[in-house]
Amino acid sequence: MIDTPLYREEQQFSDQELVTKTIKNKQAFAAIVDRYEAPLLRYISRLGCKETSVARDLLQEIFIKTFVHLNDYDHSLQFSSWIYRIAHNETVSYFRKEKSRPGVLTRVEDFFRFETIADDVSLSDQKEQQHTVLEIKEAVDRLESRYREVIVLKFFEEKSYEEISDILQIPQGTVATLISRAKKKIKIYLEKS
Repeated sequence: MIDTPLYREEQQFSDQELVTKTIKNKQAFAAIVDRYEAPLLRYISRLGCKETSVARDLLQEIFIKTFVHLNDYDHSLQFSSWIYRIAHNETVSYFRKEKSRPGVLTRVEDFFRFETIADDVSLSDQKEQQHTVLEIKEAVDRLESRYREVIVLKFFEEKSYEEISDILQIPQGTVATLISRAKKKIKIYLEKS
């Protein structure tokens, strides 16, 4: 992390202000990278990229595309949604090229998020049938990619329906439908286990 007076000043700016500053002065992009490096790396990992070196390469591509297309950024959208969209596209493209089906990684710090999913799909009401984190993870992994993606964005990245809509470029009503269907599928998978 860079720690200069200019850098500390740039961290106080909103995303939109940093975009404007970066367009005028390319050096300001370092503040965007610093702000989004950890969250995007975590997101890439949560989408199922298991190899750290591949995730880092994807992250680098995401920042290159972000920088190159910064002039195309629509200020009516949240910048975080825009950069997550780029991350989503790059990661999905990687999986298509590799012809692999990603799964949600089980990171120790994410265990409580699987429990949140269980609570949200009303599994916690079934006291006689307690499900382990691993069972819930396997149920999420079984989901088709379109359902798994909304679950990752909603429960792991804690994005709002509006943000998910912007990231996936689908209507908010579709987001709500996909989340509802995903939760039903998770419940079915868990009831069968």
